[in-house]
Amino acid sequence: MKYITEYRNKQRVEKLLDAIHAEATGSYHLMEVCGSHTHAIRRHGLQSLLPDQIRLLSGPGCPVCVSDQSYIDKIIALAGYKDMIIATFGDLLRVPGTEKSLQVCREEGADIRVVYSPMQALDLAKQYPGRQVIFPAIGFETTAPSSAVTLRQAKSANQNNFSLLSAHKLMPPAMQAVINEGVRLNGYICPGHVSTITGSGIYHVFPEKYNVATVIAGFEPTDILQAVLMLVRQINNRNFKTEIQYIRAVRPEGNPKAKAIMNDVFVRADDSWRGFGNLPNSGLQPGPEYAGWDAGLKFTIPTPQKTENGKCICGEILQGKKQPESCTLFASLCTPQNPVGACMVSAEGSCQAHYKYRNYETQN
Repeated sequence: MKYITEYRNKQRVEKLLDAIHAEATGSYHLMEVCGSHTHAIRRHGLQSLLPDQIRLLSGPGCPVCVSDQSYIDKIIALAGYKDMIIATFGDLLRVPGTEKSLQVCREEGADIRVVYSPMQALDLAKQYPGRQVIFPAIGFETTAPSSAVTLRQAKSANQNNFSLLSAHKLMPPAMQAVINEGVRLNGYICPGHVSTITGSGIYHVFPEKYNVATVIAGFEPTDILQAVLMLVRQINNRNFKTEIQYIRAVRPEGNPKAKAIMNDVFVRADDSWRGFGNLPNSGLQPGPEYAGWDAGLKFTIPTPQKTENGKCICGEILQGKKQPESCTLFASLCTPQNPVGACMVSAEGSCQAHYKYRNYETQN
């Protein structure tokens, strides 16, 4: 309770808002990259407290949402193999593939189990030596180290019935793609969890090349508001740089041990993102030494041609071009109970955040 009281303190919030209202003399288009930031902003009604000239946009920071439909189709295809166990995070179950979801596959008899870590998937492989176990590895730099540790242990134990299908992605290429798509943007609220691993150096390109202010923020109301104030001051002074608001968790150098094991196990590769298409050097795949535990190399995986729902605008939402409320399916045909697009499925998806807290902006 002390933690919550400290970072949700009414007087501190009011002081930050007074400063933001006093100093926000121009027009500010800021993007929160992380899905957890989007949910915090919506939950606490922060947009409604800010001046009208500050616009907050959601970005491509939901790992489930940016996983391309073809990736879901690959997992579904693997689920149909004989003696196969798919050990997945729960968020992936309801993400629509071209023809169905993993949840439908499970209802049809496929052995699909929810795990909470890649290590649990490796434990399943040890428990069922006569079966193949595949872990669909999604996430950004935050979760890639745990997948790397698991692959290293699988290789060390020669656990040949375990493999990983990587959809691990790197955050900066997508952030650059947003700018290259022509989205009006002059500040990034950078992801706190990713930055605990990477440190602040990965964002330097944005102030240096694009004149886009960057602040790494925590997830409480005072964190986000302080980050907004820091961005406003950078933009007003045209002093673009990378700052760390989330100093209680993020160091400039990040986590050297986590980065070392991630770089040891994975190599950079081109990867396909929902909404962006193929982005060069934006993904992580197991390196040559781990080819025997790479499901993409270990199995022949037929996948159908993509036919995404033409009315779903999840891709444009991830690019920051549209808001969830712009979608004709939002809160009618597409809800968390009956999701049409990935942005409504995930707990980090902006559509789910806007749906779940759609009345908060008027209540706070």
